[in-house]
Amino acid sequence: MKLRQFLAGCLIGIAALQAGGAAAPVIDISAHDIGGRVMGAKGPEAGVWVIAETRDLPTKYAKVVVTDEQGRFVIPELPDANYKVWVRGYGLRDSAQVEARPGRRLDIKAEPAVSAAADAQHYPGMYWYSLINVPAPSQFPGTGANGNNMPATMKSQEQWIDTIKNMCQSCHALGSRGVREVPKVFGEGRDAHAAWAMRTVAGQAMEYMAAVLTSMGPVSAYDIFGNWTDRIAAGALPFAKPERPQGIERNVVFTMWDWASPKHYQHDAISTDKRNPTLNANGLIYGSPEESTDLVPTLDPVRNIAAEIRHPYLDPNTPSFADAPHGPSAYWGDEAIWDGHTSLHNVMFDGEGKVWFTARLRPADNPDFCKKGSSHPSAQVFPQESSLRQLSRFDPVTGKWDLINTCFSTHHLYFGHDANDTLWTSSGSPILGGGVVGWLNSRQFRATGDGVAAQGWTPLVIDTNGNGKRDAWVEPAAALDPAKDKRIMASPYGLMPSPVDDTVWGQSMDRGYSRIDQPGYLIHLIPGSDPTNTALTEIYLPPAGTYGPRGLDMGLDGLVWTAMSSGHLASFDRRLCKGPLNGPHTAEGKQCPEGWKVYRLPGPQFKGVDPKGSANHAYYVWVDRYNTLGLGANVPVACANGSESLLALVNGKFVNLRMPYPLGFFTKNVDGRIDDPAAGWKGRAAWTTSGTRANFHSEGGTEAYPKVFKIQMRPSPLAH
Repeated sequence: MKLRQFLAGCLIGIAALQAGGAAAPVIDISAHDIGGRVMGAKGPEAGVWVIAETRDLPTKYAKVVVTDEQGRFVIPELPDANYKVWVRGYGLRDSAQVEARPGRRLDIKAEPAVSAAADAQHYPGMYWYSLINVPAPSQFPGTGANGNNMPATMKSQEQWIDTIKNMCQSCHALGSRGVREVPKVFGEGRDAHAAWAMRTVAGQAMEYMAAVLTSMGPVSAYDIFGNWTDRIAAGALPFAKPERPQGIERNVVFTMWDWASPKHYQHDAISTDKRNPTLNANGLIYGSPEESTDLVPTLDPVRNIAAEIRHPYLDPNTPSFADAPHGPSAYWGDEAIWDGHTSLHNVMFDGEGKVWFTARLRPADNPDFCKKGSSHPSAQVFPQESSLRQLSRFDPVTGKWDLINTCFSTHHLYFGHDANDTLWTSSGSPILGGGVVGWLNSRQFRATGDGVAAQGWTPLVIDTNGNGKRDAWVEPAAALDPAKDKRIMASPYGLMPSPVDDTVWGQSMDRGYSRIDQPGYLIHLIPGSDPTNTALTEIYLPPAGTYGPRGLDMGLDGLVWTAMSSGHLASFDRRLCKGPLNGPHTAEGKQCPEGWKVYRLPGPQFKGVDPKGSANHAYYVWVDRYNTLGLGANVPVACANGSESLLALVNGKFVNLRMPYPLGFFTKNVDGRIDDPAAGWKGRAAWTTSGTRANFHSEGGTEAYPKVFKIQMRPSPLAH
């Protein structure tokens, strides 16, 4: 037997030499793996993706790995099924699909792309949308219909870029083929300006698009986007090229499952409690489908089963998105594919394994206990007339829902680390969210079931008189008063209770989102003993050359992280601040430039825009506190939908984990779970879902389902 194994190894080595490559060790696989080698005309193909996909399981399933320097690969731990296996890589055409079952070794022949244009179809979206001709700085501020057709409220090039990234790119991938090519139904018989006017009143997102275009000036925007798609139609190609995965980027394993429906999109997914990544080990993944449906998708990743749970609401008059105005879609015709009432934006596990949502439960008008004249402590301080989303809790064991009618709007939600297990919420927008931060004492709610008594909220007040406590305040538009504090018209979008103290950090969207004259900044809420009455706020402006913070997270090391629409990932460390953090000089948030550290996201920059930034864009940022991904503890990971990847910052350098299939990988948040602490890399993973509102813009068209993605980092590309 040993002689037979030795001879087999020699024959494999000889075959490798004859194929033009160096002698390669035997590729060790188990009965649950598929392994092999990818060879091109010039030898081994390193840093290309090998994809195995099957429809034999209860839901469509696929795994993606990267070849090593000798073109070798191992696709590990595959469920028993028939797979189609093929190769995709920069510089290559997609290979022919080979049928295989686990336990088989494959030699896959790779062929070069037929042209530069064909190769570029595999590039991440930012390489295409970086071709947009951004208006020059001299074009700002806007001069209206008799000038450059941009409104005077569009004040700078930075604001314009922030708008297309944080408003357009954050809902659907600008560079995806479905956006960079105008559908025939809109383009036939029309010039590009008119075609863009038609496509932006199509489908059920037309009201959102109209609001964004109004802020940009639709006439100008149609010209700019039309010029972009016209040039691409005429053969323009990206001026920069991506590199194949290098180094530890080749160790990644992506696993994916279809869930939900091609007509329904997902905003977020959750696998565990952020504070305890071992909770819900091997359990269901839950999604939040926002406006698209009331059906909460679930995935059993052990049995490979996707299912759905219907989310209830309190009031039968709760609006349905099916009733929103919409124009004919190039993909769905007149059909209103979104019919959600509950607007499920964000989803989170608590420490007991119950699942919480920010959910619309009723029409916007608040009950009387929220309004002026109420005896509720928070209403007495800062009454709230309306709220857009409230809170819900689902018990997976009993199937019971708790619907919690909050006075404050909810958007993202995270649990604190205090004795009350406080659930903190953001509202997303200062205009729509009432300019407050809200919370629920979840310990009190569990004990009493009384959601009214357990909730509270506070306005955001800066200690501008510098006496260390909250006093009467002047309103946002008023001048500072040396005897008073200053309320700001802000609400966090991203939000995170600090894991190192009892404060809360948030991140405001800038004027491109809120349509008020407010820059984006970090928000530090210091609750005090009675947050409704004692909470104070600090704000911190990003450093010069950066702008547009989006999303926020914190590590166990106390660093605050945010992604910027300027094309940066940034950390902020309040402990480095040298000057006083209260007083009149803090009203503008410029008091601690020394607290910031900035990292440029990899990728090209728009022509004529500051090269210190990048066209790349990240919707949110997640900090891997517990090394669930395998790149270290407290590693920040940018959800980079511009590069269609996760960008992990490790020792000051980005590890680019590109997901190449289906094209158009787009995620809005990540979490990490430890299923088995003793199983090494196999027992740990990061989890996310498709986040674009328009999966049909990406590879697969109207047959493309949202997906759950599991991301793991193994010790080498051949580990199994």
